[in-house]
Amino acid sequence: MRLPDFPSTSGAFAAPPLPVRAAAGGAGGGFGAHMGANMGADALGGSVRQEVQRFIESGGGALGGLSPQAAWRRAWAAPALPPVSGSAPDGGVPDGASREEQRAFLDRIAPLAQRAAARLGVAPELVAAHAALESGWGRRPLRAADGQSTHNLFGIKAGGAWHGGAAVATTTEFEGGAAVKTTQRFRHYEDLEQAFGDYADLLLNSPRYRGALGAGGDPRAFADALARGGYATDPAYADKLAAVARQIQGAR
Repeated sequence: MRLPDFPSTSGAFAAPPLPVRAAAGGAGGGFGAHMGANMGADALGGSVRQEVQRFIESGGGALGGLSPQAAWRRAWAAPALPPVSGSAPDGGVPDGASREEQRAFLDRIAPLAQRAAARLGVAPELVAAHAALESGWGRRPLRAADGQSTHNLFGIKAGGAWHGGAAVATTTEFEGGAAVKTTQRFRHYEDLEQAFGDYADLLLNSPRYRGALGAGGDPRAFADALARGGYATDPAYADKLAAVARQIQGAR
């Protein structure tokens, strides 16, 4: 899998955990089944912004009266905690992305992460963390030869069973514990809806990742199951993923 390199920059933030909805099985439950490309996320994002604005203007204090999307956005609108020099919060992964960049990324993918998470039986923060880790908070997306984004936020490779579009990119793999640069084919999606839907399909349909299903809000269980299934060759992958997920859930 494509492993982003995180510079030594730190930031601290706290977003509330979102409720986990019951997993809905079956291909028809995938994200994007009832919405057009991009339009669903954009429309929902606008609705969430309006809801948060009304909440603020009315003087609301608690997040309980907001939808999960709006509560997430409202929490990220709070002032940033002062960064801890030289380290990430809670032993997390220094990511090189500013809080504003992290907030914008989570705001953009929130409805998609929630739909995928509902199918997988996990908290949306875990799906968002996986996308953040693989894409460097959306700052280093996989790109096709013409420079266009592949929308592949999860670093999913295009193996022999993949019949969709593909793009060749340089990636880092680990062989015998050593990092090696190599060239691989990755899946090319039409939009983020297709990317999140395919990600959920991959985890649901592969016996290798069965242990990640139903992990709820447990970052460690989710990350360890993906690592055991061979999602990435980085020996520290589970630690990195769990750390990013804990950052999004809120520093403990």
